Amino acid sequence: MDDKIHVNGRHSFRKNRNLYLMMLPFLVLFFTFTVLPVLTSIVFSFTDFNVLQFPHFIGFENYKRLFLDDTIFVTAVKNTFIIAVITGPIGYLLAFLMAWLINELPPKIRAVLTIIFYAPSISGNVYLIFTLIFSSDPHGYLNAKLLDWGIIDSAILWLQDTRYMLAIVILVSLWMSLGFGFLSFIAGLQTIDRTQYEAGEVDGISNRWQELWYITLPNMKPQLMFGAIMSITAALGAGDITAALTGFPSTNYATHTIVNHLTDYGSIRMEMGYASSIAVVLFAIMLLSNRLVQKFIRRVGT
Repeated sequence: MDDKIHVNGRHSFRKNRNLYLMMLPFLVLFFTFTVLPVLTSIVFSFTDFNVLQFPHFIGFENYKRLFLDDTIFVTAVKNTFIIAVITGPIGYLLAFLMAWLINELPPKIRAVLTIIFYAPSISGNVYLIFTLIFSSDPHGYLNAKLLDWGIIDSAILWLQDTRYMLAIVILVSLWMSLGFGFLSFIAGLQTIDRTQYEAGEVDGISNRWQELWYITLPNMKPQLMFGAIMSITAALGAGDITAALTGFPSTNYATHTIVNHLTDYGSIRMEMGYASSIAVVLFAIMLLSNRLVQKFIRRVGT
C-alpha cells in the first residue's frame, strides 16, 4: 500500500512538475518570510535572548512570566479582545453589507463608490484626520463644536482621557475596516452566475433574504473565508492605530494591545526571547480564531 502511494506521488509530481516549478518562487518566499519566522519565534520563546548574546535556554520561564507576573500583558489581552470582539464582527458584516448594496448599482457608480469606501484602509492621512477631530485643545474640531453649542465648558482630552481613548480607537478601526475583505466581497458578488437567481425563483425563493442565504452566500464561501481571516488578523493585530492616536505607551495603558506589548519588548527593550513568547501567544490566538470562523462559514447556506 505504501509503495503504491509512493509510486502515485512520484507520478503526480512528474506529471505536474511544471506547475510545481511555477509555484517554487512563491513557496521559497513563503517559507523564508512566513514559516521560518514563526518557527524561529517558537524556538526563541524558550530562551533568554537579548540579540547581543547567544540565546540561553530557559524552558517555560517566559510563558510563566507572561501569564503570572506581567499585569500589563493581561491589560493588553483585555484591550485586544475588546477591540477584536467589536471591530471584527461588525467590520466584517459592514464590509459585506456595503459590498452587497454597492453591487446592485450601475457599473460606473459602483466603481466610484468602491474606491471611496476602500480608500480609508490605504490612506495614511486617516490618523491625521481623526487626530485633528479629537484634538485635545479648544480648537480641535469636536471640542470647538461642543464648546460653541454649550455642551461642554472646557476642552476634553479625548486622546489622553482613559474614559474615551478605547472608544475612539474602536471607532477609527471600524472606519478603516473596509479593506481587502471589502474588495474580495465585491469580486465574489461579480462572479456569481445570474442564472442561479432565475433558477432560485423557479424553485420558490421569494425574497432577497432567501436569495442571499441560499444562493449568494454559498457561492461566496472563498471570499467570505478570506474576508474573515483578514478581519480577524486586523482586529487581533491592532497596534498601529492605538500608537498613532493615543501614543506609545498610552495613558495608563488604556489602549495597550498585544501588538504594542510585542513592539515594546521586541523593538525597544530588545528582550527577544520574551517578545517571541508574546508573538507565539498572539499567533495561537489568531490560529484558533481562524479555525473557529472557518468551521462556522463552512455551514453557511447548508
